Amino acid sequence: MSSGIAIETWLTIGYAALLVVIAYGIDTFARRAAAKVEQYRSGAFVYHEDHDAWLCPQDQWLWPKSFDPDNRVMRYRGSPTVCNACPVKQTCTASDDGREVSRAIDSWPASEAARFHRGIACAVSAIALIWPLAMALAAETVPETLLLVGCAVAVGLVSLPLWSHLRRTPAVPPGVVFQSLDENMEARKLLAEAEIRRRSSYSSDRRKSPPQPREVR
Repeated sequence: MSSGIAIETWLTIGYAALLVVIAYGIDTFARRAAAKVEQYRSGAFVYHEDHDAWLCPQDQWLWPKSFDPDNRVMRYRGSPTVCNACPVKQTCTASDDGREVSRAIDSWPASEAARFHRGIACAVSAIALIWPLAMALAAETVPETLLLVGCAVAVGLVSLPLWSHLRRTPAVPPGVVFQSLDENMEARKLLAEAEIRRRSSYSSDRRKSPPQPREVR
């Protein structure tokens, strides 16, 4: 016992602090991993918040096309006419409907994967808060009880940012079509079929009609 405080109390405080560090470590690691994945998906495309649009390496804009309310994702698409005529199309996209780039509209954690990792971080922080409270109930002296309760309060305050941003924001982007991922894929399929029909019709119009037999008199 040191200064009337049992060694178990200090160990509990140290353990709680370590758990908080681990919780923030999990959240930070998952956030950076998600940022790298997002950067890989967007490639050299640059998002301009003032325009709410992406600028591709060929100086062409991708504007908001649709919003997926289930996954809280905004989808941006380039003009098919521009993309299909682009000299680097083969290395950019295989779609004839224009290059598509998506962006999560909510701050971290918005996606299900991000919320999963944030949930783990919050669970670890909850253990860090409950442990000293449980030890405070079994404490033998008032100073130990106050120290453990103070530790729990400090853990709660430090962990508050993890909990406060766990919910999705209710923001809804205006002026765009609401489409789920399945609906978006179906729309792209219909556009591709329409383009095939248009090309087929154009080709048949250009096709020369067979020569008519001359009438023999």
